[in-house]
Amino acid sequence: MGEQRAQAVLVAPDTLFVEQRRQIAELALNRRLASICEFREHVEAGALLSYGQNLADGNRRTATFVDKISKGAKPADLPVEQSTKLELVINIATARALNLPIPADLLARADEVIE
Repeated sequence: MGEQRAQAVLVAPDTLFVEQRRQIAELALNRRLASICEFREHVEAGALLSYGQNLADGNRRTATFVDKISKGAKPADLPVEQSTKLELVINIATARALNLPIPADLLARADEVIE
């Protein structure tokens, strides 16, 4: 990242990266890079912001499908579902550490601002 003069890090929505979220956030902050992710768990660990589905909500939705299948429903008969609510979470402490001003209108639109 340093050699390529990266200015930000976009973290892919992958289980491995969720597991390593603290390390990713720390590395990005140490390199003074804004880190943007899909899941709020990254922001809770120190990333700058996330915009995407709530991972816990997605897991609950998955569990309802498992329940239906375990009760005899055929997977092919179940409708395909997609998250309809996306959430914006901003870590204002990380923004301050990066000396990165966050516009007031963006803060107002955030579902949650973490101090």
